[in-house]
Amino acid sequence: SAAPSTSYASAFLPPPPSPSDGDLLRSLHRLARDLSAADAPAPFLRAAFASVSRRARLLAAAFDDLLLCAAGEGDLPRSASLCLREVLLVLQRFKAVVADCAARSRTLLLLQSDETDAELRDLHHDLATLLDLLPVVELGLADDVMDLLALASRQCRRCASAAEPEPALKTTVLSLIEEIEREIVPERERLEEILEEVGINDPASCSDEIESLEREIGDRASERWTAAMIALVGLLRYAKCVLFSATPRPSDSKADVDVEDDGESPAPPPDLRCPISLDLMRDPVVAASGQTYDRESIDRWFSSGKSTCPKTGQVLANLELVPNKSLKNLISKWCRENGVAMEVCEASKSEQAQAVAANKAALEVARMTASYLVKKLSVSFSPDAANRVVHEIRLLSKSGSDNRAFVGEAGAVPMLVPLLYSEDAGLQLNAVTALLNLSILEANKKRIMHADGAVEAVTHIMSSGTTWRAKENAAAAVLSLASVHTYRRRLGRNPSVVEKLVHLVRTGPTSTKKDALAALLSLAGERENVGKLTAAAVLAALAKRGGAEAIVSIDGAVARLVAEMRRGTEWARESATAALVLLCRRLGARAVTQVMGVAGVEWAIWELMGTGTDRARRKAASLGRICRRWAAASAADGERGAECPASSVVPPAMMAS
Repeated sequence: SAAPSTSYASAFLPPPPSPSDGDLLRSLHRLARDLSAADAPAPFLRAAFASVSRRARLLAAAFDDLLLCAAGEGDLPRSASLCLREVLLVLQRFKAVVADCAARSRTLLLLQSDETDAELRDLHHDLATLLDLLPVVELGLADDVMDLLALASRQCRRCASAAEPEPALKTTVLSLIEEIEREIVPERERLEEILEEVGINDPASCSDEIESLEREIGDRASERWTAAMIALVGLLRYAKCVLFSATPRPSDSKADVDVEDDGESPAPPPDLRCPISLDLMRDPVVAASGQTYDRESIDRWFSSGKSTCPKTGQVLANLELVPNKSLKNLISKWCRENGVAMEVCEASKSEQAQAVAANKAALEVARMTASYLVKKLSVSFSPDAANRVVHEIRLLSKSGSDNRAFVGEAGAVPMLVPLLYSEDAGLQLNAVTALLNLSILEANKKRIMHADGAVEAVTHIMSSGTTWRAKENAAAAVLSLASVHTYRRRLGRNPSVVEKLVHLVRTGPTSTKKDALAALLSLAGERENVGKLTAAAVLAALAKRGGAEAIVSIDGAVARLVAEMRRGTEWARESATAALVLLCRRLGARAVTQVMGVAGVEWAIWELMGTGTDRARRKAASLGRICRRWAAASAADGERGAECPASSVVPPAMMAS
């Protein structure tokens, strides 16, 4: 008969051997030593962790003696071996609790302190029971070692029976949240004392706590305490502004500093890229095939009607997606280490924004923070002081329409505009990024467009910004403002805005080009602006990046490109011809018909083939070939016959093969 398959045969294999008694004792000794050195992750847990540490030290001494006995006498008695294996499991659970506490934010640990206390009491009870059952006489232990084990058992029982009352600190924090809901501004001294007890006493620890809390909220670490966690994020932001005035950490602004001449962000490792989009994953999820994709990309794949794995091609048993939290943590770590902004997926952003909007304490503390920052900015006379405040305004306005509304209502926009001219790279970057964040809100668009000199200041950064990141964010701000019809028309009328955007398209790094092109495409949607944009010869770049439909649908756009090809500057003629070639290739007869309908286009092509730059000549030749093919196809049409409009006027140079 055929040999059984590997999976079938594996069912008859014996289980892996249990560790020897020597290995068991060494594991117990190592675990006890590790627990004895465990540090409390927060001041309010010092007593609980000190208690665990003391028991662990007693056990480590006892296991040290047991190791010596086992080395001399061989295997342990069976009853002792079984009991010690159970002790090992309990110590492993102790270590898991310690590791879990170390990974959580301090404030969530405080909110969950009763749960942690109950878990530790249960573990102390289990350990005490096992120590009482341990046959110490059969082990032949010395009297002092037996005394150590007995002492450890008594102490464990005492800990297991003594339920700790809810920490006063937790009650104080929850009371503070309730006061904020009643619009009571927390006193500075009281806030400082509370945070000192939590273990937050400088800008770095405060920023770390905010990041940890936000990550836990996104991961739904505790449904019971989500509302309090959201409120605490806002409270910590307020505390960071009021209590900890320090220069922004490098990790806060590293992504905005040019470390290379081309201004490009570091490329993410292949394992962190989505196999579909090849971009850094924001919300990694695992499909039924076991492959990981970015949620947005795989959702689009499924929405298109496909039910296969994009990477392996196999048909999926189901279309369920499981979040890959471990990879998400790795991506977050890589982003922090490389100064790359970690974008949150739109679904998570929406959920968090809704949760904040429904949280009165979070809204009130955000309003307090915005008011405090704007007042502080009004009296910040040095670039360093202003930079600290503007950095916090930028962070506050980064997420949530309510935050943007509070900052705008507090009067931040007129104060940010003059800072766009600052020669301090950090201050200028923070100011333009804050304006960009604020511009997402409709009401703030009006505030920016009506602020004296705001458009001119943004234009100044696009031309003379200290970093490419600042220039990029200025272009993105124009794109945001141009989403409103009246502002789009006003921006398009400003020749300086168009000129600077075109310059960014020509000279900027990839990310900057994208924002500048998007802004130009938005401005091109306004008919009144088309002349200025074609005169700038930028539609070639727009056509190349998906703007062909928009260009051809605008009355007069193609005719203006032909006119530019005839009368523009050398670079403009070259770019206009390139745009026409792209339009014809992307849209076919629809575009070619418009091109051939412009009087004199044949002679313009012929002239450019003789007098243009090398690139212009190549593009003109390509356009000529396209026109000849169109003319030939039209002539071959039985209904039109020889009525092709170009057949009698095509110059000899164009008719050559």
